[in-house]
Amino acid sequence: MRQAGYFSLFFVIAVILNRGYVYYPYPELLKLSFTFLAVALIYLVYVVLSIIATRYIADKKTRYSLNKALFILSILAVGAIVIRIWVEETQSLLISYGILAAGVAIALQDILRNFVGGVYIMVSGMYRVGDRISIGDMAGDVMDVGIMNSTLMEIGQWVQGDQPTGRIVIIPNAVVITDVVYNFTKDHNFVWDEITIPLTYDSDWKTAMQVFFAIVHEETAELTLQAEAEIERIGEKYYLPKKVVEPSIYLSLTDNWIRLDIRYVTDTRQRRILRDRIMQRLMEALDGHADFSIASETIEVQGTHTVTLNNAPSGGTQ
Repeated sequence: MRQAGYFSLFFVIAVILNRGYVYYPYPELLKLSFTFLAVALIYLVYVVLSIIATRYIADKKTRYSLNKALFILSILAVGAIVIRIWVEETQSLLISYGILAAGVAIALQDILRNFVGGVYIMVSGMYRVGDRISIGDMAGDVMDVGIMNSTLMEIGQWVQGDQPTGRIVIIPNAVVITDVVYNFTKDHNFVWDEITIPLTYDSDWKTAMQVFFAIVHEETAELTLQAEAEIERIGEKYYLPKKVVEPSIYLSLTDNWIRLDIRYVTDTRQRRILRDRIMQRLMEALDGHADFSIASETIEVQGTHTVTLNNAPSGGTQ
C-alpha cells in the first residue's frame, strides 16, 4: 500500500537520524529526526481520516471536499510544527515571521491572493466540485477546486444552450475576491427559462395561450414539483418569499405583433433539451391551428411619382 510505504519511509528516516544523534550529537540531527517524525505522524493521521471519510461518506462531492480540507490542514500543521522545532526563541520566531511575511507579501502577492481565495472558497462553500458557475466572461462546471486554481469544463462561448465546449478552463482563485460569482446549482438545481412567440394581430390569442400553456404544463409538471420542494427546503436556510414555479404566459403588444412570453422552470443542465422539446410541440400546435399564426416583421415602403414639367415650345401657348 502506497500510504504505508510513505509513512514507513518517513518513520525510518526519523529513527535513523535519532540513532545517528547518539553517536554524533549534533543538534541539527535531532531536529531533523523530530521533523521527519512529525511529518510521519501527521501523514498517518491524514491517511486514517481519509480512509474513514471514504468508508463512511457516500456522497462523492462531500468526500472530495473533505479530503481537500484534510490535506490543507495537514500541510499547515507540518509547517507550524517544523517552524517550532527549528526556531527556539519566541521573540526571534515573531521577528522572523514578520520579516518573512512582509517579503513574501511583496514578492508573492498574486500567489497569496490565489491561496486566500482558495481557502475562502473551501471555507465559505461559495462553490464546490460539480457546481455550475459563472465568473466574469467564463462559465462552466467545476471539476476541481485547488489551493491556487479552480478547474472548469467550459460551457457556452460558440456553443449555444449552455452546453460544454470541450475546453478545460483553469482560473485563479483570486478572482472570487473581486468578481461576482454566479452559482447555478447551489442549494437547488433549476432555473427559469422563457420562450417568446410572436402572433399576428388577427390571431385568436386566447386559444393560443390555452394551447401553449397546456403543452408547457405537461412538459414541466415533474420539474415544477421538484422546484417547489427545493424552494421549500432552501426557504429554511434563507429568507425567500414564496415563488411561483408554475408555468405562466405573459402577453404584451408591439408595433408588429402580439408577443407571448412563456415562462417555466427547467433543470440547469437540461435547459436546451427541454427548450427544444417544448419548441417542437409549439411548432406542431401552430401548424395544426388555423386560428393563430406566427408573425414576422414587415416593412411598408411608400414612394411618390416624379412629374417632369417641360416649357412650351417657342411661339406656343403659354
